[in-house]
Amino acid sequence: MASRSPLALLALAAVCAPACGHATFPPSAPHPLLGATLPEIHHRQTLDGQPVDAAKLAGHPVLVKFFADYCGPCKETLPAAERVHQAHPDVLFLGIDEDESTETARSVAQRFGLTFPVVHDAGNVLSGRFRVSSMPMTFVADSTGAIRWVGAEGQTEEDIKQAVEAAR
Repeated sequence: MASRSPLALLALAAVCAPACGHATFPPSAPHPLLGATLPEIHHRQTLDGQPVDAAKLAGHPVLVKFFADYCGPCKETLPAAERVHQAHPDVLFLGIDEDESTETARSVAQRFGLTFPVVHDAGNVLSGRFRVSSMPMTFVADSTGAIRWVGAEGQTEEDIKQAVEAAR
């Protein structure tokens, strides 16, 4: 049997992965947390008053989506994220609203029919922890808690879907 170079094997794996049913992540936006562990989101309550249980996040793929009412591109990515959420109930979604008031956060979640939990990030603590520099920004972590994809302003529904499927 002929031996193959490591480069040839990597090329073969890149071609085979999508064709063999293994999802791959779309190109990620550059971000300092890419490959790092998802920052902690403890001591927070969702808009419906439920505590965010960090223990429930462990061992599951997770999508964390930062958005705000004033963000134009968010008006496209929020409905996209909701559709992906509906199609992938095994992936934990968490929205983080960066608006100034809880009332605005509730209004945004209601307007876009978000069924995943949403946290109002009063004081922008979570956006600092996640190093959010623009919006929308989406983080997808695999079941080990490692951030494998970061979507920035140009993210599409297909990008979100592909990242979620790869994280599963």
